[in-house]
Amino acid sequence: MKKRFHVWIQGLVKGVFFRAGVKDMADKLNIKGFVRNTDDGIEAVFEGNSQDIEKMIEFCRKGPKYAQVVKADVKEENYAAEFSEFKVLHF
Repeated sequence: MKKRFHVWIQGLVKGVFFRAGVKDMADKLNIKGFVRNTDDGIEAVFEGNSQDIEKMIEFCRKGPKYAQVVKADVKEENYAAEFSEFKVLHF
């Protein structure tokens, strides 16, 4: 079953290759969407199979090696199939 989740991550998540780690994991899991920096952390939207999305969210709650995730807010949204790939967005 296809799902969509919007995730906001806070903590030591900038300058630790967090977005690159999310991109690598998303590509491995065939998840579509995006990840980007925000003023207070990281924002991501994931679309894909429910089991793969669960793995992606689990990764976001921990982060890559040097990250220190303090908080990960996860919101399920209606699946929209609006992405053809996973991108790292820049300001």
